Amino acid sequence: MAQTARKNQLAPGISRLSRSKVFSKRAAYKIAKTAQPKAEEAPAKAKKVTRAKKGDLVAALTAKHSALHPANVVPQPKAGRKSQRTQALRKSITPGTVLILLAGRFRGKRVVFLKQLSSGLLLVTGPFKINGVPLRRVNQAYVIATSTKVDLSGVSVDAKFDDAYFKHEEEAKLKGTEEEFFGKSATKKAAPAHKVADQKEADKAVVAAVAKTPFLASYLASTFSLTKGQAPHSLKF
Repeated sequence: MAQTARKNQLAPGISRLSRSKVFSKRAAYKIAKTAQPKAEEAPAKAKKVTRAKKGDLVAALTAKHSALHPANVVPQPKAGRKSQRTQALRKSITPGTVLILLAGRFRGKRVVFLKQLSSGLLLVTGPFKINGVPLRRVNQAYVIATSTKVDLSGVSVDAKFDDAYFKHEEEAKLKGTEEEFFGKSATKKAAPAHKVADQKEADKAVVAAVAKTPFLASYLASTFSLTKGQAPHSLKF
């Protein structure tokens, strides 16, 4: 059995890989076979090797190693056969559904789902005026869809809110001097003015829709958490 690393063993002495798989990973078939010199039967006496001969021997072994393991053999990545597709939206998530974020900076917050973007991510908002969550993209794998819904029938989401809208803008790199951080010129990073205006415009209709339902604003402003003895799989959201 071929020698394998510890991570490739199911148990001591039992390899996870087959002999053909080990042969394929070693790529020994790419190495040109060379005729091996016949071993001498029994040398009469051990010959004394001088320093010059040692140098010649090392050079010969180096040349042999280069021939067996050529440096120009570069592993080529396999071509991907999978096409990028938009992830299907869960049936429990529809425009206006209140979601609970499970990861990220705003984990535990409740947000309102607006629409699904072309990348498959979900466009959500707090709204910011109620719980401080701005327009964000989230993966539907990290949200819990609740049965609470906000009536967004009269709300139209602007088409400019796409994946390109959320790309980070390039900023000038700092030199790392003390004056940049603690001097008079040090300023706090503020959100772009146009994004602040877009946030207010997008939340205006959502806040009005939330205000129509009693206690819905307080529900969105509260944070989700589990207490001792609560099992998430037994809860009904």
